[in-house]
Formats: sequence, structure tokens, C-alpha cells
Amino acid sequence: MTARQTFRKVLLLLAAASLLAACRKEEPIVPSTSTPVAPPGDSSGGDGSEERIRGFFLLNEGNMGSNKATLDYFDYATGVYTKNIYAERNPGVVKELGDVGNDLQVYGGKLYAVINCSHFVEVMDLRTARHITQISIPNCRYIVFKGRYAYVSSYAGPVQIDPNARLGYVAKIDTATMQIVGTCTVGYQPEEMVIVGKKLYVANSGGYRVPDYDRTVSVIDLDTFGEVKKIDVAINLHRMELDAYGQIWVSSRGDYYDTPSRTYVIDSRTDEVTDEFKLLPNSEMTVCGDSLYVYSTEWSYPTQSNTVSYAIVNVRTKKIVTRNFITDGTDRRIAIPYGIAVNPATREIFVTDAGNYVTPGKLYCFNPDGTKKWEVETGDIPAHIAFTYTELAPLR
Repeated sequence: MTARQTFRKVLLLLAAASLLAACRKEEPIVPSTSTPVAPPGDSSGGDGSEERIRGFFLLNEGNMGSNKATLDYFDYATGVYTKNIYAERNPGVVKELGDVGNDLQVYGGKLYAVINCSHFVEVMDLRTARHITQISIPNCRYIVFKGRYAYVSSYAGPVQIDPNARLGYVAKIDTATMQIVGTCTVGYQPEEMVIVGKKLYVANSGGYRVPDYDRTVSVIDLDTFGEVKKIDVAINLHRMELDAYGQIWVSSRGDYYDTPSRTYVIDSRTDEVTDEFKLLPNSEMTVCGDSLYVYSTEWSYPTQSNTVSYAIVNVRTKKIVTRNFITDGTDRRIAIPYGIAVNPATREIFVTDAGNYVTPGKLYCFNPDGTKKWEVETGDIPAHIAFTYTELAPLR
């Protein structure tokens, strides 16, 4: 979910969805469903040692207001994709994963799911996907880690467009105690973050204050946990990726009217913007080696339509390598690309499709050359993928 575009798409669903959002404790547990999609042991990566990717989790956002965030899992050893594993592994958790899954990360033997509109971070055991605890953070967005601490961006206020929306903050969590030990105020409606050395960078969107967007990246000193500067970049910032050269790639969503989406580069050594890619719209991106994989679903209010594109940029040369990394025409079947990930060992490319936003989506797996390898049905609005080196234990 984005602060602006997804809000627009789901606003009309809220009234109907609220009628369905009764406590799931009174409803039967919906069992998981498994689908073989690949040969057993196919392309897990690694050399057969313990340090190989065992699979990945996929967090489905679910429609805002419907309490339908779900968790799927793909197992490389079996080649099986399993939908909706959280509910049956956690039958005692009221309302299951909650409302709008906004981020998913693996760290320190745990799986962290940021549940935006339910205002908490769900912490699970990585080996079993069982609930450990929930950390309450209002309107939480994304999570990053360093050492014993997790850092979560928060809009701080309610989920609503408001020209007077307050400044957001970053919460600091001790992963040993799962307690919030500090907060740092940043810009308006902070989104993704990256950490470089002892500095944490936060993309501020200002999406709730439309048309008065924020246009800054906040820089936080991790030793003092205070904001030390703001970098002026562009309006309505969202995504951030760090490459191997200390460059931070930042996306701007524009204003959906006259200012288009673009991609920018910040040099973390100088904290200055060094590059602007005017012809590289950017909804989401991921770095693998020297390649930055980018897709865009750029909405235009004047045309009332999306413009979809896919690209790869060489982060070392800063040259666009291709304008479409899907080479076999499968892109014409993807209605709304909504998530992207690349297996660092095999270079398989994963792209999710949100479809119409209200029914199950799809996940596409592509070979490194951009040809489709397999596809599978997911939950509603599949968005966030987290690879794991720990094998998921069977359900008992």
C-alpha cells in the first residue's frame, strides 16, 4: 500500500469491508492450500551446504479495512507453494495477521511483518512461523535492522488524508526485549529506510498532506538517535535501496498529475543527490549485485490509467541495461505489478500481480533471462517477499 494511490483505490471498499471485519476468533480457521509449482530441490541456490536459501515467505497486504493480510511460503526443497500458513499455525491469535501487511523481513531467527492499519509489528519464529509477540506502533510502515536493534518508520497519526497531518517518526526497538527504547521525529509520512554505517536514511513522502508533499530524506545518527540533517530530493518519496558502492537509490512517486515519478541517487559519503533519472519511473525496486531491478505502475489522474514499465539499471555505470526485463511477453498478462524480489543465488526474478485488488493475486517466477518459469495464485494483493536460510518446520 502507498500513502496515496492505494488509499484512492480502496476508499470505496471501506464501508462494505467494515461489515465483514468481525472478530475472526468466532470464524473457522481457513486451512492452508499447497500447490506444486517447481521440481523438488530446483534452483534453491548455494552448493548444498546449510547456507543456502531454503525458501521465501510472501506477505499479502489484503484490502484495507478487511483484516485480510495473509502469509504464504514457497519451499525450494519440495517445489511447493503454500497459501495462508499463518492462520493454522496460530489458531489462538485473534484476527490473525490483521489489516494491511506493509513490510516483511527476516532477522535473527525471527520473521517480522509490519501491519500498517492494525498498528503493530507482528514477530514470529522463523522456523515455525508461530506468533511470538506484537509491538504496537501507530500507522507503521517499514522495518530495517542493525545490531540488536530494529527501526520502524511510522506515520504517527491516523490513516487518513489530512493537510495538517503531524510529523512522523522512527521507532527504535530492542530485539532482545521487543521493547521500544526510543523514537526520532523525522519528516511527514516517512516510508522506506536504509542504513549506511552509523547513519539511517528515511524517505519522507508527505502523502497525507497532498498537494503539500514532503521532499526530503532524513538522516539519523544511530549513536545519538537524533536527526542530524535533511536532504532535499523530490516530492512524495517512497522506496530506498542501497548498492555496494554506498549509493542510495530513492524513488519519487510524483504528484500523479504534472510531476512524474522519477529515480534519484544519493551519495552516502557526501549526503548529496548525484543523479536524477527523469525517464525511470519507479514504484518499487530491488538490488542484486550490480543490477537494480525496477518496475513502475504510474497512475495518472488526467488519463485515469496506469503506465506499467520494467527496467534494469547497472548501479556501477548508472546506465539503463534494459527497458523490460520480462522477455517472453508475460508482462502483458500482469495487470498491476505490486512486488519484486530477486533470489541472490540464482538470479530468479519474482514479480507479484495485485490484479483487481479484491481477489487473489498471482506470483510469477522468471529465469534470469526474463522467461517465465512458473506462476501461482497468492492471497489478496501479494506484495512483500523475504528469503530465508532456515527451513520452515512442518505443521504439527
